[in-house]
Amino acid sequence: MDASKAFKKSRTTIYEAIKNGELSRDHDGLIDLSELIRVYGNPIGVQSNTRTEHVQKDVQVRVQSEIENVLKDQISLLKNQLDLANHREKALMQHIEDLTHRIEFKGQLEQPKTEVEEHKVAPPVHSEMTENPRLEPGQKDDGLTTPVETENKRIPVPEQVELEQPKRGWLSRFFLPNG
Repeated sequence: MDASKAFKKSRTTIYEAIKNGELSRDHDGLIDLSELIRVYGNPIGVQSNTRTEHVQKDVQVRVQSEIENVLKDQISLLKNQLDLANHREKALMQHIEDLTHRIEFKGQLEQPKTEVEEHKVAPPVHSEMTENPRLEPGQKDDGLTTPVETENKRIPVPEQVELEQPKRGWLSRFFLPNG
């Protein structure tokens, strides 16, 4: 067995390690080199090769540069998302400001209207002179003074109500005519 020579262990020691569960065999019945290195360390006389060290360093450098590239991509993606969010926020704030101005402007327009409408419960123009003795002939009501209150002449009209059909049982739905 090559393992006993490489690791300077007797065959019985290796078999006992397998029996105790310290070492395990592959599906083909052989012991993997990584198992032997895990249990007994590096083989004696076989020191790490400078070529393998260079390969390991190259792999580490490549992996590190790939990680840096992925991180740079993620940073740029996050910056773009932040810029888009800032742009959306700015647009929405502008929209809110525009709506606020519209509300204020509408309030300014409606305020005089509502004052005029509240005070303008006056009768039609053709009867102004007979009902309001303070108005001189030819003078129109401008709606700024409090008019004489008139009686509300609306007559409530009742809504037409349809009678509900009486509820029918389950069997009567099949045996009685539809009504």
